[in-house]
Amino acid sequence: MASRLSTVFLTAWTVLADAEELRGLAEAGGRPLANLVVALEALDQSGRAKAPPQSAAMLLDQKSREFVPHVLAVRSGTPVFFPNSDAIKHHVYSFSTAKRFEIKLYSGVPPEPVLFDKPGIVALGCNIHDWMLGYIYVSDADYLGVSDNEGRWSVVVPSGRYRLTFWHPYAAAQPAEQVVTVPTGELRVTLELKAQFQTGKPPASLQIQGYGDGF
Repeated sequence: MASRLSTVFLTAWTVLADAEELRGLAEAGGRPLANLVVALEALDQSGRAKAPPQSAAMLLDQKSREFVPHVLAVRSGTPVFFPNSDAIKHHVYSFSTAKRFEIKLYSGVPPEPVLFDKPGIVALGCNIHDWMLGYIYVSDADYLGVSDNEGRWSVVVPSGRYRLTFWHPYAAAQPAEQVVTVPTGELRVTLELKAQFQTGKPPASLQIQGYGDGF
């Protein structure tokens, strides 16, 4: 049975001129929740709020037979390298519609990155270690953030109107898109975690709470 979760995020000022930092803490059952993706697509028709194109390559490592980070959020058109920091070989692959690829048994860093040019969710696996699972969230959104192991996340955006979405790999149903104007006040969203994600007592709630300076 899925567990119903509520989320909240608040805005907080940054020291950057003409910008606002959305930041918060994601929790499930009173414990930090990592890997929550926050995506904002600029709706400002003048284009002032849109982010510059993503050009720099990103990394998704393999350490202790796990994908690190478990969830990587990138904009469409971003190249990603898959270094192998383990002392054993891995065989990375994906059969996802957004990107099908494989990097056969290898050590170190492959000479070429994989280009993620289509928005969608890319589930990653290792053909040698069945338990290894990771995700790449590929989006046309202008700004992306992911909560860390302490549940913290932040996204710096210029003032303007945005289409906002949250995503989590273990959400049973993703929340509906919402339009927000930055700076903004409190926003409440509802999520549900899949039953298989739950361990022990099901989490009662997931909250994303805003913080002031020093977050």
